[in-house]
Amino acid sequence: MKTVLAPAYDIPAAGDRYAEHLDTEFRQCMEEGLDVASYQKLFEAIREMPRGTEKDDMAETAFRLICKAEIRSDYPYREPSGLEEIRTLRRPFAFAAKYPEESVLREKISGAWLGRVCGCLLGKPVEGMRLDELIPFLRETGNYPMTRYIRKDDATDEIAGKYRYRIQRYCVADAVTRAPADDDTNYTVMAQQMIERYGLDFTPDDVAGTWLRSQPKTAYFTAEAAAYRNFLLGYRPPQSALYQNPWREWIGAQIRGDYYGYINPGDPEKAAEMAWRDASISHVKNGIYGEMFVAAMLACAAVTDDIRAVIEGGLAQIPASSRLYEKIRLLLTRFDEGEEQEACFARIQSEYDDRDPHDWCHTISNALIVTASLLYGGGEYGKSVCLAVQSGFDTDCNGATVGSVVGMMRGVSAIGEEWSDPVHGEVDTQLVGVGAVRISDAVNQTMAHIAMKKA
Repeated sequence: MKTVLAPAYDIPAAGDRYAEHLDTEFRQCMEEGLDVASYQKLFEAIREMPRGTEKDDMAETAFRLICKAEIRSDYPYREPSGLEEIRTLRRPFAFAAKYPEESVLREKISGAWLGRVCGCLLGKPVEGMRLDELIPFLRETGNYPMTRYIRKDDATDEIAGKYRYRIQRYCVADAVTRAPADDDTNYTVMAQQMIERYGLDFTPDDVAGTWLRSQPKTAYFTAEAAAYRNFLLGYRPPQSALYQNPWREWIGAQIRGDYYGYINPGDPEKAAEMAWRDASISHVKNGIYGEMFVAAMLACAAVTDDIRAVIEGGLAQIPASSRLYEKIRLLLTRFDEGEEQEACFARIQSEYDDRDPHDWCHTISNALIVTASLLYGGGEYGKSVCLAVQSGFDTDCNGATVGSVVGMMRGVSAIGEEWSDPVHGEVDTQLVGVGAVRISDAVNQTMAHIAMKKA
């Protein structure tokens, strides 16, 4: 009897198949400037097909078509994914900075770690909550504008039942004994472990191998999940970022760059180069630039307390011809012209629709939230992370990134006990064989990795 083999299409994992995300793929292609407009009806027709092998086959055909597509002649941006091409398109920025003494640097590194962990915890309970519910929820609980963590009495059955979004009550600040595991902090710890294993000259293949050893596929999302699948299919970086990956410019890489900034104080170019090695396994173009931008900002924050210099130092490591650079530069210009805080965030929220998954999770929209929160937060830890979270989009990611940068810039002493007490100096992870990590231990190992570079 002949056996017919076919995947099941009635299980949740079937929703991760490329054919189910052709709307995102088409929009991504258009934003990249690919000449694919004539394929729009084809993409729409395939998307509407019932799940099955025929739909998968048609989606594969569509993917092959876009692989052959050229950049439109009227496309105004130049956005390479290769490191050397990226470097040729940078606009340099020089700033006065003094390398800190070891005790001061330790204070800064401690602030970066703790700032990231606490910023993540602030945004984690409402990750995924859209603005039309986030702001009413915060108002109802007397926490808008935000000034504190979300607590158990903010998310009672009565209150939580009013909203479509299911508030993650297990990770509110007074319900935890340490910072709960989260992909934003898992990646920071994973990067540290990778440096310990492979050293400062790690390769993109080393990053991929670390992912495969450290977590199951269910711990990865969107572009990272696609890359993980592609590793198993035999695609090596940078092809692992390309094959059937409609999320290739989403925020996933931007949340992975912090550690490369931590271990390169005062050297934003090296921090960005390490971030490129990491990002290139799962992302392209602006997805890569987001990680380079964050890593470079952190390297700058280790040697200056000038927030504008930190942001400019980050921008100097990405192509000035890119969409990300253009949008952040425009935000800076409007800030210089006196645009008020409320108007700035309202503009971002009007240009990007947080109800659309592509806008909600894209690198550019979230990088703008991060940049605006740093500018209008004025170097104050609590105000900065609260702005990042109350402004919506990827709340835990942006809270973590802003907290990391401000914590590095201002040092651990600038993070009040109201933020540090709930985490009790520990962060949990989902990494195989790791479990909970003492933040002080992570700081010690970071200092050792900085010393490796100086040796």
